[in-house]
Amino acid sequence: MANDRSPTVVSNPWAKLRQYTPARIALGRSGTSLPTKPHLEFQLAHARARKAVHHELDIEALRAELQAQGLEVVVTHSAADCRPVYLQRPDKGRMLDEASRQAVAALPKPSEPYDVAFVIGDGLSALAIEQNAAPFLAATIPALRSGGWRMAPIVVVKEARVAVGDEVGELLGASMVVVLIGERPGLSSPDSLGIYMTLNPRSGLTDEARNCISNVRKEGLSYAVAAHKLLFLMNEARRRQISGVHLKDEAESMPQTITQSAKNFLTDSE
Repeated sequence: MANDRSPTVVSNPWAKLRQYTPARIALGRSGTSLPTKPHLEFQLAHARARKAVHHELDIEALRAELQAQGLEVVVTHSAADCRPVYLQRPDKGRMLDEASRQAVAALPKPSEPYDVAFVIGDGLSALAIEQNAAPFLAATIPALRSGGWRMAPIVVVKEARVAVGDEVGELLGASMVVVLIGERPGLSSPDSLGIYMTLNPRSGLTDEARNCISNVRKEGLSYAVAAHKLLFLMNEARRRQISGVHLKDEAESMPQTITQSAKNFLTDSE
């Protein structure tokens, strides 16, 4: 009797689409399960995501990168005094501890209020901050300086949630706050930076008051495009005195720097 058994691993006919995305698609199958290789890759990605959540931010390296750009840096801490508390009590990550609150409140204030305060929080991925915060600011700050924006010192908050930026902005008397924070790691993106902009920050605001730009990283939204979007939102927020759900991202697309192929990715035809 001829041996006509099927291959151990059955390929997926859509496998060629994987070159266009890191998403886990067209992985094939072995019986009713995943093949061994993608199964192990999934476990590795899960381990990397867990590691990112517990990775501690290298404050001194971040401070050095920011100071090299001529930025003043103030390091603070949320009311969550350790990582387990931060993960179990999100509310504590949304406020400064008492010592940090007093330190920020005591910072010298200019005769005219700051136009914007940048807050950097480790969030759920300090790795995202280490890899992306300084390069993103390097793509953003020069345009703000040339536009005459009055910027507060950069405030770094350990064990931070997004809303802690509202308290920092309020204490600094800033007209606007921009929070850079490590996003919740995904299984293909443990290093994604999120950016949240809020006009007239004050304690107690909710997410509807903020504009968000997400997935900022080398393999995601580029620093140049993210800076372009943020600058549009900041200028429009200041001009129209609105932010959050009332302000839409209507920034014009940046010019393409890569020639787009005319091929149809489904058929490989022109």
